[in-house]
Amino acid sequence: MARPDTARQIIQAARALFEDEGPEAVSMRRVAEAVGITAMAIYRHFPNRDALLKRISDDSFNEIAHHWTARKSGGDPIAQLIAIQMIYLDYAIAHPHLFDHAFSVRREDARRFPEDFRARRSPTLNVVHDAVVEAQDIGALRTGDAWDIAMTLWAHSHGLVALYRAGRFSFDARRFQAFYRDSLGRLLDGLKA
Repeated sequence: MARPDTARQIIQAARALFEDEGPEAVSMRRVAEAVGITAMAIYRHFPNRDALLKRISDDSFNEIAHHWTARKSGGDPIAQLIAIQMIYLDYAIAHPHLFDHAFSVRREDARRFPEDFRARRSPTLNVVHDAVVEAQDIGALRTGDAWDIAMTLWAHSHGLVALYRAGRFSFDARRFQAFYRDSLGRLLDGLKA
């Protein structure tokens, strides 16, 4: 009989492989070796490799959303939006393989704009949307569709991160972080009421 924490151990082992080497490194055999079980035992918890990768990706989205929500507790809504986007950058740099899989790889189960987002199926963009609404409510940001504005902020941040990760900046990490923050500030200045 499987130990009660086997599923958690499988996820941890798979995530470690994923973070170190990317999604292609996550095989049932390698995960099983890391956990000390047979590859077939994994199928008691996950029907296939794709389900295991989806779980890692979903956990990743929820982790980012948790960090964003924790930073978005009262105060200046513009500062909150900047803090949220800085967490996005920090996550991309700290977890490049998870970031790529979550945000840059085509997947059939990926959420689609606008319908999935307007239905609040995105744990990450929901937080950005709500911060935009708060900023609009107090007159800090211009009126307009909050989902469109949230997607604009995300696209801006994602584009800069993707360019940085592709080697399109000659900046070191600290200089890029400063550029990213300044660029985000310029975008938000254009969105202010």
